[in-house]
Amino acid sequence: NSGVVCLLRPLLLDVVPSIRQTTALALGRLADYDMDLAEAVVRAGILPQLVCALPEENRYYKKTAAFVLRAIAKHSPQLAQAIVQCGALEMLVICLEDFDPGVKEGASWAFGYIARHNPELSQAVVDAGAVPLLVLCIQEPEIALKRIAASTLSDISKHSPELAQTVVDAGAIAHLAQMIQNPDAKLKRQVLSALSQIAKHSLDLAELVVEAEIFPVVLTCLKDSDEYVKKNGATLIREIAKHTPELSQLVVNSGGVAAVIDCIGSSRGTVRLPGIMTLGYVAAHSENLSMAVIVSKGIPPLCVCLIEEHEDHIKAAAAWALGQIGRHTAEHARHVAAANVLPTLLDIYVDARSSEDLKMKASKALKNILQKCTYLPALEPLLHEAPPNIMKHIIGQFSKVLPHDSKARRLFVTTGGLKKVQEIKAEPGSLLQEYINTINNCYPEEIVR
Repeated sequence: NSGVVCLLRPLLLDVVPSIRQTTALALGRLADYDMDLAEAVVRAGILPQLVCALPEENRYYKKTAAFVLRAIAKHSPQLAQAIVQCGALEMLVICLEDFDPGVKEGASWAFGYIARHNPELSQAVVDAGAVPLLVLCIQEPEIALKRIAASTLSDISKHSPELAQTVVDAGAIAHLAQMIQNPDAKLKRQVLSALSQIAKHSLDLAELVVEAEIFPVVLTCLKDSDEYVKKNGATLIREIAKHTPELSQLVVNSGGVAAVIDCIGSSRGTVRLPGIMTLGYVAAHSENLSMAVIVSKGIPPLCVCLIEEHEDHIKAAAAWALGQIGRHTAEHARHVAAANVLPTLLDIYVDARSSEDLKMKASKALKNILQKCTYLPALEPLLHEAPPNIMKHIIGQFSKVLPHDSKARRLFVTTGGLKKVQEIKAEPGSLLQEYINTINNCYPEEIVR
């Protein structure tokens, strides 16, 4: 408010190097503080001055200048675009080639803050020639530099298959894969994130990540003491498993499903989410893969998530995954139903506090499982609770099983199921009425009456 930004501007051209540097630092701290100040620094025309002398300056100034650029770029795509327009990317590339690790680190960081906003800015970073230099940075001995370069490669890769491909073409995958076993947790987080962002886009990219022999090494990350390493490790497995049955089979064969199930059991909150999704993707591909999840005891921890978790989106993911496991055959559905999942899903569906998305996922999962479920003891309790749109699926299953099973018919009378069916008001001619007629036709008329 006192006009300090304009007073600082001439000091950037001072003859004394330490004054130029301290000025840049002051501008960086102002810009870092909030978006309005960052915009004021840009409006004052400071960027061209900051950048033009960069190649001749010493390493301290270069570090500070990179900090200013990062502080401005982080706030919005528009501010990051202003940095691109003033020709800063070429200067940052020069910094990436510097011998000082701190200068490289500052430049990597600035590139990451520019690239993370959108595909266009990410492409500008690629076009400036930063990617091969970033791949060299992850091979440097300094841990801090490795971390930030891996993070920046992740930010570049996340937007599109084409951008991820430029990172792959620079040879990044092999170097990233080697660092999965690095003892530094923060580095592992970034490495797993970068590999996930590459693998998520397409089958080809996922296969390239797998070919770097990340299995079974990546499974050790699911036991890591660092929550983010766990989460990012599970995310990487999810991004690979989702593409095809073959990749899911590879995850199963390497012990990945069992490791993911352990990870869900030993974690809480959002750390569980990618693991839950992984089980859903694996089970969705085929009957055999779904059975692999069941045999590895994947259903109980998913039930626990439905009951324990407070966040609706985590519950929704667990409901979806259970629906994927149970939707294949009567045997699959029986395994899910026997774990007492159906009443829980029903409670969630009718609960007024559940979000719309959660209700939708719970109802879809219920229908998926019910349409295959012939295990009547699990269906029985639902007869007394379910709303009409779910009821028709339940009655439908009874109408399939009862005509062929005399023991079930007797039980259906003694538990009060048949009585309940008589109380249901169905539209004449509707599917529900047909199901009810089929059930009633299994019994002598005096019992029905």
